[in-house]
Amino acid sequence: MLYNKLGRTGIEVSTICLGTMTWGLQNTLEEGHEQMDYALEQGINFFDTAEMYAVPPSAETYGKTETIIGEWFARSKKRNEIILASKVAGAGVPWVRGGKNKIDRKNIFEAVEDSLRRLQTDYIDLYQLHWPNREFYHFSNHWGYRARFSAQKQEENFLEVLETLGELVKAGKIRYAGLSNETAWGMMKYLQLAEKHALPRMVSIQNEYSLLCRLFEPDLQEIALAEDIGLLAYSPLGGGIISGKYLGGARPTGTRWAIDGRKPQRDTQAAQDAVRAYMEIAKKYGLDVCQMALAFVNAQPFVTANIIGATSMEQLKNNIASIDVTLSKECLADIAALRKKYPMAY
Repeated sequence: MLYNKLGRTGIEVSTICLGTMTWGLQNTLEEGHEQMDYALEQGINFFDTAEMYAVPPSAETYGKTETIIGEWFARSKKRNEIILASKVAGAGVPWVRGGKNKIDRKNIFEAVEDSLRRLQTDYIDLYQLHWPNREFYHFSNHWGYRARFSAQKQEENFLEVLETLGELVKAGKIRYAGLSNETAWGMMKYLQLAEKHALPRMVSIQNEYSLLCRLFEPDLQEIALAEDIGLLAYSPLGGGIISGKYLGGARPTGTRWAIDGRKPQRDTQAAQDAVRAYMEIAKKYGLDVCQMALAFVNAQPFVTANIIGATSMEQLKNNIASIDVTLSKECLADIAALRKKYPMAY
């Protein structure tokens, strides 16, 4: 396993981070525990979760993933071997705190206490803001996105959030804070306010990044490198589409696209065509297409960790093994050429 510094904390986290959002719906408690046992054996010390998991989100599965992790901590007695990341949900989820879950002091305090109880731990290593309070361009909202917000009101909220996180750090309930689904302006504003008011500095940003989705380039990666606020890349396989399992409208039983009633945001003709082309590149170089895609993410200098997820042990083992894959210059050149053909697949 390879490891990277988490921001300016001095903590080293595994380049492969174990994503957990399938546990509690697609995966049982026992399967989640098996995944955690295996991941730890392979040198993975970084787990990522959120209060709103399992996914697809629902009132019935809310909090179940954290509960499964908490049961593993209680059983394994290995809490101190894990860097644990979780998230507070933003507005728009009606079953979270009655739908009045704007990210502010009240909601952060309540969310942290509930997560700690479910996780059966006294602290969370990395506490992240799942998405901004204002409109944002992630989750495929970039098509037609327009920034419409009051900078002053946002700064006031950012300061309240940072002060709240500072209180939680002092209380020992969280160690560090991070962003998720944030923009370049939001990243820099949080950093500026933290420095100005001597408040906790954001150490990471968790945004989508894969062969099919490279919105993190070029501006966000520049901030990540210059300011030591590295990317925790989620959906590095495009929600599974890069594997090829959803090509031609296929919906294998038990997969996320099969059980999610919403139309997959990544199910576009361009994405289907791009995946077929990436599969051809992988075949050309004798690579597994998923390992090729993950190895590409692993190698980016602005990536702190690559968040993988799996519903089977076979998938998990294959994904973790990507840490041993190095892409040749020729393979990378082919990937770069294909990106120009499909710069925005969805």
